[in-house]
Amino acid sequence: MVLIQINQSAVNCINPHCQRPYPQPWGNKFCHSCGSPLQLLDRYCPLQPLGSGGFAQIYTVWDTKTQTEKVLKVLVEESPKAWELFIQEADVLSNFHHPGIPKVDPDGYFQINLTNPKPHQLACLVMEKIDGHNLEEIRQKYPQGCPEDLVLNWFAQAVKILQELHKRHIIHRDIKPSNLMLRTPLPTAPLQAEQLVLIDFGGAKQFSGAILRSHSPSTRLFSSGYSPPEQIIGGNVGPAADFYALGRTIIELLTGKYPQDLEDPITGELRWRNQCHVNPHLADLLDEMIQTDVRSRPAHAAIIQKRLLKIVPVESKPGFFTQLQNAIIQTVTQFTQAVGNTTLFTVQAIFQFLIACLATIWALILAGMGASLGTVAGFFLAYHTKLGAIVAEFILRQLPEYIAHFQPTNPPEIIIYAVAGLGTAWGITLSGSFGQKRRFLISACMGLISYSSGWITWQFIKPHDSAEGLVAWMLVSISMLTLGLGLRTHYLAYAFITAFGSANIVAGLIHLGLKIALINFSNPPSLVELFQHIAFFGFMGVLISLCLGLSYYLIVPCLRWLGWR
Repeated sequence: MVLIQINQSAVNCINPHCQRPYPQPWGNKFCHSCGSPLQLLDRYCPLQPLGSGGFAQIYTVWDTKTQTEKVLKVLVEESPKAWELFIQEADVLSNFHHPGIPKVDPDGYFQINLTNPKPHQLACLVMEKIDGHNLEEIRQKYPQGCPEDLVLNWFAQAVKILQELHKRHIIHRDIKPSNLMLRTPLPTAPLQAEQLVLIDFGGAKQFSGAILRSHSPSTRLFSSGYSPPEQIIGGNVGPAADFYALGRTIIELLTGKYPQDLEDPITGELRWRNQCHVNPHLADLLDEMIQTDVRSRPAHAAIIQKRLLKIVPVESKPGFFTQLQNAIIQTVTQFTQAVGNTTLFTVQAIFQFLIACLATIWALILAGMGASLGTVAGFFLAYHTKLGAIVAEFILRQLPEYIAHFQPTNPPEIIIYAVAGLGTAWGITLSGSFGQKRRFLISACMGLISYSSGWITWQFIKPHDSAEGLVAWMLVSISMLTLGLGLRTHYLAYAFITAFGSANIVAGLIHLGLKIALINFSNPPSLVELFQHIAFFGFMGVLISLCLGLSYYLIVPCLRWLGWR
């Protein structure tokens, strides 16, 4: 019963010949359509298909032993070559432990016996599920090319992964944007940078130390636009093949164009430098990596890594707060190496709690400051520029035509609310404390719209100084502002928890006798009223950040632990 609550109520049959693979009742041992096993190794329960890749079908599975979601790769191609590549991938991943490569448990590779439509074996590989987006999906969001600092970060991480692979004499042979994923940071480590993960090791291959002098042919496996010439013709390949593919991948991310679209129709060389503005040293390195002649490319990953260290711009280096956090993490890690598992868990839990508190306090400070500065700027725009008169005329003449029974009081006041919302949104976005994307333009627009919409909603509630009006304004304003912050997952959950949590805290304070109400400016306004607004919106910024912190570090992780996705 517990598992039914934690997971989906149905499972999926993985037999590629099954006529009705889904839905299958949770708890069934065998498929009611073809009789195939539904609980693999009495441990893995396939939930739903994720898609297909190469010779395999991909599923999400629930691991009843670890109570986590994982990915199941099922070989559906029956050719000997497909079996060889599938076993090769399982062998590579099973013997590798690196954050940039999906983890596979010791028993993650296995075969199940099927009898429908004929007796045969189905090869399966269970691996870690990487939550996040691949670089192809991210590239599509930047039609003119991704920012150079982001690409440099991905480039450096990819080189480190290749360095670990090549140390073990393994080449990937299929590097491209869709095979590089950014792992979303865990809720327990929200300030951690996104980890690049190299996936799809179906084409991975062992090579000898004397690869350049060897003449043994390779399997003809390549991806058009990324693979080097020696790999396309089925010749001998080594680490330089991965460097070639990575170089073309990085160029695609910088320019926003597929490599085929940049190739010279006669020579086949990439004409890409005029498509973007990048560091000349970076461009030179990439041009060397994509040379047709293997001997002209960098010999090993350490050379690329050394040159990258000289290219990374100053502005992409971590700030003081991040450097301090990394130093603390390193110190704690070194200290805990000598202690037992129980002590380690306790120290890590305390440390993560302190980091969460510091991050939330940082957001409280910036949100309060942003809201206060926004209030002052809005007051100046509303009552000391022509903008206040223009907005007042628009609200008094136009809005009543679209909104029945709309009779606003002191229309210029909406500017103060709007700019205070902008300042609040910018403060929270600048803090980066809740794993949100730093989309300042979008968060600014949503800050303006949210507080303005709340002000309009408030105008319909009489009297204006009632607790009901305040709660209505908070529910509308805070929920909309939260949706615009660029939180990476669970947007509606954060909006609901933050809005209702803030409203309940305010309602509790009012019940205890503290007078909190939305404030109307008189005409002409006084400085005392301005200070009241600064205090009010600053308090709202602090309250929103507090509820976001509780949601991000406590409530949502608990919901995930209970199985809510």
